[in-house]
Amino acid sequence: MADLDNISIVLVRPKTPGNIGAVARCMMNTRLSRLVLVDPPEDRQGDAVKLAAGAGRILETAEIFHSLREAVADQGLVIGTSRHAGRLRKNIRTPRSMAEQVLPLLGTNKVALVFGNEVNGLEQTDLSLCHEVIAIPSDAAFPSLNLSHAVMVVAYELLVVSLGPVSDAVRQLAPQGEVERFYEHLQETLQKVGFLERDHPERIMVSLRQLFGRARLDHREVSILRGILTEIQRNAASGRR
Repeated sequence: MADLDNISIVLVRPKTPGNIGAVARCMMNTRLSRLVLVDPPEDRQGDAVKLAAGAGRILETAEIFHSLREAVADQGLVIGTSRHAGRLRKNIRTPRSMAEQVLPLLGTNKVALVFGNEVNGLEQTDLSLCHEVIAIPSDAAFPSLNLSHAVMVVAYELLVVSLGPVSDAVRQLAPQGEVERFYEHLQETLQKVGFLERDHPERIMVSLRQLFGRARLDHREVSILRGILTEIQRNAASGRR
């Protein structure tokens, strides 16, 4: 049986305290324990505690951050959930395939599963921080799921896969904060050599984030890539080719 302690459920700007409580209950049902809240409502008592229905401990230990970037800085793998993945659609997985890919990584890596709010879901700026995106299959005539229901579907798949044999992957991924610094370095370098438009660098950066997100970089790989970028900048500054 795989240990799920390295999985975080991250709720971004949740609107309804009751949904936060319902998510906590879903987590308790499926052996998940780490809840992270990004810019949550101030009132996290009342309906949240009521709908947690015995899972109050998860609410009490929930971590709170002002931004998603801060919340996932120490995570090796960040997976978003969205019906509207936009330009990130190339990296979409089903909950089951996500669970099968994630479980072997949990021995050496932290994994964040990110859910948007009840009204608008995740914004493109949020999705840009995710390596991959989960899309939950549903009827096209009425595809929108309640926040806690979406969490339950994903958590259930993780639980089911964890009950079977899971091999451990020893590869430790670079924390997302380190990867974000690499992306900043990459954008800066590509702008200096004229590859990116200065006013609209995101047009290419979105695709580059997808590319490196699929690669799931480790610390050594990030260091090598940043070394290459530093050398490119040095040569560009001196006029060398």
